Amino acid sequence: MSSNTPGSVSLITPTYRGDYERSVLLFESVDRFVTSFERHYVIVHDEDYALFERFHGGRRVVMRASELLPNWLHEIPLLRWRRRRYFWSFRAKPVRGWHTQQLVKIKAAAVLPEDRYCLIDSDNAFFRPFDVSTLAPPQPVILRVDHGRVDDDHANHKTWTATACRVLGLPAPHFPADDFIDQIVIWDRRIVQAMIARIETVTKRDWAEALCQARHFSEYMTYGCFVMGDETLRTAAEITTESFACTHWDADPLSRNAIIRMLENAPPKQVSLCIQSFNTTPIGDIRAALEAHHASGSRAAA
Repeated sequence: MSSNTPGSVSLITPTYRGDYERSVLLFESVDRFVTSFERHYVIVHDEDYALFERFHGGRRVVMRASELLPNWLHEIPLLRWRRRRYFWSFRAKPVRGWHTQQLVKIKAAAVLPEDRYCLIDSDNAFFRPFDVSTLAPPQPVILRVDHGRVDDDHANHKTWTATACRVLGLPAPHFPADDFIDQIVIWDRRIVQAMIARIETVTKRDWAEALCQARHFSEYMTYGCFVMGDETLRTAAEITTESFACTHWDADPLSRNAIIRMLENAPPKQVSLCIQSFNTTPIGDIRAALEAHHASGSRAAA
């Protein structure tokens, strides 16, 4: 590909039946606001495929997780605790469904045909136009960094950072360290492939096996540490502290008016609303707030 030839961008969303209503809201908002992408890959547990199959068509591609997971990783069918799934193998420690969602993101971004991917959690809903052609090559790949966020108040993030450095063969991290977790994250396929190759070179194992052996890992922290730990990739990337998502991270429910205020006060770069899936704010209130915001914008434009 010529350096001046525009590349391709697709969207990736892993989800499951517990987030069905949130996923429907996301799909509707993607169709309404997001442009210039090739496909929207929706990856679900095999047993949830029938529930999501009606969304398969056009640019939206619903995939079974088994198409992307290693064949040596098996779900423990009789073990479900607090709605969590568990997977076992002879190669690594048991892992949860949350871990397998991370594995399918990495695998999808490495083997699907587009140049770049916009990874979107299913608890997002777009409320502004988002032209993803701005993310495509030859534009620099965007890496969102929350500088110094990983500290003693974020013990899991510290563990994930340490795991990333270990499997990538990077020096042990110093804290506070940078955080790379967000609700909308941009990955480059060639960088993901290089990250996989680095993990396998360093650990002498299949990359998925190495991560499952570690068990305490984060796909976003691993990718971010890989880019920041490589001078060539770091120099070529567009490092930003701005997020595409306007996020409410806490468990306290929000009123419709509070959501509307969030939307009204969102900086221009934020195109998506994300209220964490563990939050108990009714989906109907989120939808109503989004529609009220759209209606207000339409009246102002008129």
